[in-house]
Amino acid sequence: MNDDFRITDCSARVILDSRGNTTVEASVKIGNFIGTCGAPSGASTGATEVIPFRNGSPEETVENFYARVRQRLIGFNAFNQSGFDDLLREIDGSENFADIGGNLSTALSIACAKAVANKLGIPLYRYAGGNFRAKLPKPLGNVLGGGKHAINGTTIQEFLVSNSSESFLKAIMVNSKIHKRVGQLLSEKLPGQSIGVGDERAWVASISDEDAMDIMKRACNEISSEEKVNVVMGSDLAASNFFDGSSYNYRNHKLSRDQQIDFVKAMVKEKGFTIIEDPMDEEDFDGFSLITSSVGSRALIVGDDLYTTNARRIEKGIEMHSTNGVLIKVNQIGTLTETWRAVKAATEASMKNVISHRSGETTDDFIAHLSIAFSSSYIKTGTIGGERLAKLNELVRIEEELKE
Repeated sequence: MNDDFRITDCSARVILDSRGNTTVEASVKIGNFIGTCGAPSGASTGATEVIPFRNGSPEETVENFYARVRQRLIGFNAFNQSGFDDLLREIDGSENFADIGGNLSTALSIACAKAVANKLGIPLYRYAGGNFRAKLPKPLGNVLGGGKHAINGTTIQEFLVSNSSESFLKAIMVNSKIHKRVGQLLSEKLPGQSIGVGDERAWVASISDEDAMDIMKRACNEISSEEKVNVVMGSDLAASNFFDGSSYNYRNHKLSRDQQIDFVKAMVKEKGFTIIEDPMDEEDFDGFSLITSSVGSRALIVGDDLYTTNARRIEKGIEMHSTNGVLIKVNQIGTLTETWRAVKAATEASMKNVISHRSGETTDDFIAHLSIAFSSSYIKTGTIGGERLAKLNELVRIEEELKE
């Protein structure tokens, strides 16, 4: 068995992401079977994420792979995923993958799993999830925003939508209709002005966060009535990006910590948002807890920069009752095994997980498969754009496969 799954070759290369920036892709071969993964890159990153590239350079990361990493992987039993991921950690020798790069480790880890799944003749979601009852997540789409994903948009980074359609295909179509309606409403509000899109293909306009919430609510109500489905609104505030150590700095005003907490509570109680991500600074576990204790029964309060897919940080959040949800991004922690440990810690504490894309994406669809393997409540992506639809359309195919 072990000989059958020995890695016979592996390779890495520089590719472009959806922003036109360089990232890395890796391939792992087991005889005639191959797995390939292109790693995405984030713009809005948590302080405790792994380092994506060696010395900040995808090119140097690939050079180092051929000099120091490749030969150590050839001959390893790829069926031992946790052992493979541990070997990547051993080769790197640091806590944050500063030497070989977290994006390379992510690409190699997922490529290894894909190669084994291909050799076994089963889809990645079945291999990564084991013997389980497959359940599709709901699509959580970014339709309007700013932050680090766009210039001159809202202070709040993302305004998100999801819905309760009977099929995944219908759900992504409804999200797309909301995206279109938001664009129309922005054009009506700002006649003669060009309305653009950001990194994740969400609309970007020079409006206040309050105006954005009103436009979101109107668009969601109209499409909900038209399509006869329940639509929910969400938001990724990415609050660390506009926190200066004492105040939360919005476009035209500042909020203290207590005012920020009250503002987020009002988003749920008065504006109707039921998914709230990163409402406080990434080290304010207690601030998250105050929000969750107040509105957690009405909304999913999600930690992203707070946790960075790190099981130890999630365990701290569990202890402090900081959130009832966690965002999952493989390249925040660097390997499939450590991502699985983060999901396991959250699941055992009855926290819902939301698997997520990055702002600088590739056309790789591995998060679609992991959303099923991890029983994710939502898969967070854009609503349009080829690199986003690669994930969503793959889940349409998987939905069809599961029905058959």
